[in-house]
Amino acid sequence: MRTAYKCRAYPDPEQMSVLNRTFGCVRVVWNRTLAWRHARYHGEQVKTNFTQANAYLTAMKATGELGWLNEVSSVPLQQAVRHQQVAFTSFFAGRTRYPRYKSRSGRQSAEYTRSGFRYRDGRLFLAKTDTPLAFAWSWPDIDPAAIDPSTVTVSRDPCGRWYVSFAVDMAGPGQLPATGAVVGVDLGIKDFAVTSDGQKIANPRTLAKRERNLAQASGMRHPEPRRSIRWRRSGRLPRA
Repeated sequence: MRTAYKCRAYPDPEQMSVLNRTFGCVRVVWNRTLAWRHARYHGEQVKTNFTQANAYLTAMKATGELGWLNEVSSVPLQQAVRHQQVAFTSFFAGRTRYPRYKSRSGRQSAEYTRSGFRYRDGRLFLAKTDTPLAFAWSWPDIDPAAIDPSTVTVSRDPCGRWYVSFAVDMAGPGQLPATGAVVGVDLGIKDFAVTSDGQKIANPRTLAKRERNLAQASGMRHPEPRRSIRWRRSGRLPRA
C-alpha cells in the first residue's frame, strides 16, 4: 500500500531558482513530447510507447536548441514522459480524457525518484541543490526521520505556495479476526448512519456549512464601492 504526506515547503532563493528551471524544463518536455505524439498518431497512424518517447527526450537534449535541458536533473524529465505514457494508456482505455498541454500559469510540479533525491534523518536533498529543502511536518505522531519515501514531488500552486509530497510504501492493514457478530447499517439524512444495535453517527452537514459561508461571502461583496480594492478582494469567494 502506498500513502503520501504532503507538507508546505520553504525553498531558499537558490533552491527556488533550480526548481523553477526544473518546472520549465518539465513543461517543455511534456508539451513537445505531446505535440510529437499527436503528429505521429495523426500523420502516420501509429501509437508511441514509453521507449520511443524516452528516446525522443534524449534526442531533444542532444540538440543545440534544447541543450539547456541538461542543466537540470534528468529524473523529473523522465518522470514527465512516464506520466504522459500513463495518461495516454488511460485515455485509450476510456478512463480519462485526452492529455492536455501544460500552462506556465498553472500548477507546476517535478517528481523525483530515489536516484534524484537523498532523504536522511528527516532532511531532504534534491538533485542539483546543495542544501536541504525546508518543509513543515504536520503529523506529530509520525517521526519524519523514520519514513522511507520512494518518490518526492515538489510543486508550486498558482498563488506561489510551495509543497513537497512524500510517497511511502507501507504494509497494508491486516485483516481483523472474525467475531461472528452481524450488524445492520441504515443511512439517513438526520443521522448519517444508524446501526442495528442503536448506535447513531451524526451527520456532519458539510454542504450546509459551505453554503452558509458562500452566502455570507456573497453578501459581503455588495456594500463595498464597486471596483475598489476591497470590492475586488471580496469577489474571491470560497469554494463550495
